Amino acid sequence: MDYDFLRGFADSWGLLYMVVIFIGVIAFTFRPGSKKIADEIANIPLKEDKLDDQ
Repeated sequence: MDYDFLRGFADSWGLLYMVVIFIGVIAFTFRPGSKKIADEIANIPLKEDKLDDQ
């Protein structure tokens, strides 16, 4: 295993792996019912924290 072999492997299979991951993330994001979850996650920083008095 030399540099040229690893470079060729990364160029071919690495690219395929990244494309599959990208398509998976896009499919996960646009699946039915994800808008409600995405809106809840987007509003997390805006929620007011309530601390109990000790």
